Parts: sequence; structure tokens; C-alpha cells
Amino acid sequence: MKVLVTGAAGFIGSHCAERLKEMDFDVVGIDNFSPYYSPDLKDRNAKYLEDAGIPVKIVDLREPKDFKILDTDFDYIFHFAAQPGIASSSSFEDYLLNNLVATKNLIDFALTCKNLKLFTNISTSSIYGLHATLTEDEAPEPASFYGVTKLAAEQLVLSKTREKKMKTCSLRLFSVYGPRERPEKLYTKLIGCGFFHQEFPLFEGSEDHVRSFTFVEDIIDGVVSVIGKEETINGEVINLGTEQEHTTGEGIAIVEKLLDTKIRKISVPKRGGDQMFTKANIDKARRLLNYNPSTTLEQGLKEQIEWYRKEFVL
Repeated sequence: MKVLVTGAAGFIGSHCAERLKEMDFDVVGIDNFSPYYSPDLKDRNAKYLEDAGIPVKIVDLREPKDFKILDTDFDYIFHFAAQPGIASSSSFEDYLLNNLVATKNLIDFALTCKNLKLFTNISTSSIYGLHATLTEDEAPEPASFYGVTKLAAEQLVLSKTREKKMKTCSLRLFSVYGPRERPEKLYTKLIGCGFFHQEFPLFEGSEDHVRSFTFVEDIIDGVVSVIGKEETINGEVINLGTEQEHTTGEGIAIVEKLLDTKIRKISVPKRGGDQMFTKANIDKARRLLNYNPSTTLEQGLKEQIEWYRKEFVL
């Protein structure tokens, strides 16, 4: 069967594409190689995929004409592509176009795929707001352009199930980390500062923020488990994350321990919309997907440090 992965040159999308290939699916990746962060990292990810026999095509989901290079014989679509994070350098229009308009265009394309069994939308715990501890049945309270537009995109996808036009689901991911994590994210930046003895900018008050830091391979276990469960999860929203909780300060201490160094931190002003508390309620994922994340934060950070060492230090 043939699978389309959007945002395939990104952090989580590249891992998903690799896993699907290992499962013997015929995988096609697409990405627009946005300069939101260094294209070099996306180029590296794309090279890994191409070496594994996964083509990565340049497609900008904001441009309907770009879809013309794709066949319409996909059995599954996994939609990772998005304008991520709450960075102040991104405008509302960036989030609107990349998260909502792009998703609408992808849905239009998906409706032309006659063999499509499931459209899986990749969402985020940011839709819950500053305290992301809710179940899937409770009302989201997003507090950032990112969260607002991702919630809107999720509803746009799920509306196609309500209209009985295609089977859909949406997976809300919690604080994913691991090899290939974006360079502006906590652990990649922290590990880099540790290796190169640089100051680490710590957002005011964030040391006490609590997170369900979830290792990327545990997330991918949940993502790919939707395959074959189309009837069960059609129209469903499902949290994916870990029930383990750690403060940002605890995460920093683990990295320092693993690197055997003390990282010098400088305080910078807090970010608007930054979540203070996340805890993944995964009862539904356990019930519907038999989901059981098991990687500890220290185990996952060891793998991320080794990836960083091989890519950027050796």
C-alpha cells in the first residue's frame, strides 16, 4: 500500500516515513523545505530518507498547483507539515497559511484519492492551552496562534468524517523530543550549548514548567498504530504522549549529567502562549490503539545526545 507523509523532511515526519518504510509500505514524502529553521537539517533528514528508498518531493501545500506532481493512488495520508511553535518571528498569516490553508488544500487533494483508507492529521497539545492536562472530550483553550490554527485545521479534517466524505482522525502530540529535534527546541539547543560551552537562553519561569516529554519513537509507535483501525478511530481525536512528568529544570539537569558538564544559563523574557503544565491523558490511546510509551527521559536524551554528537561534533 502507498502512503503520503507531509512534512517528511521535518523532525517527526522523517521518523514516521522511515518507520512506515520498515513496515514495507511504499512511502512518498513531501516538504516545502521552509527556511523557518536551517534548511541544512531538513536536507540531512531528506538524505536519510532517500538513502532508505523514500523519495522526498518539493511540494508547498499552500500552492494547489504543486499537487499536480503527485499521483492520486495513496491508501494513507499522514499530515505532519505545519508552521510550528510559538516563535515571535512568525506572523499570524504564517500560521494561517501553513496550518489552515495548507490543510484545506491537502484535504482537497485527499478527496481525489480513490483508494484512501484514512487521513491522519497530526495535531498538538498546544490546542489545550496553558495547562494541557485535558482529555480529548474537554473543550480546548489555545493561547497562541499556533494552537488556534492547529485546532482549526484539526476541525477542518474531522469535518470530512462528519460529511461522510472520508475517514479521518487527529492525533494530539505532547512535547516530542529526540534525534532530529528542531534546532530552536529545548533539548537540541541545550545539548549544543553543552557541547560547545555556550550560554543557554532560559525563558523566565520556564525551569518550573512541567512537561510530558515524549521520545519520538514512542510517538511514532502511536502514529503508525492507526493503520488497520480505520473503522474504530474514524472521526476520533486521540492524545499521544507519556504520563511521565518532568520539569524543564529536571530535563536540564539530566542533560548536564549525561554530558558531564555545567551549562551556563541566562534568563530571557518569557514567551506569550508558553505552556506552564502539560500531562498527557492517554487512556483513550491505550484503549483504541493499545498505546504504551515506555522510554524514560534519560534513555531518550542519551539517544538524542549521540545523534547530536555524530551530526555536529565528530
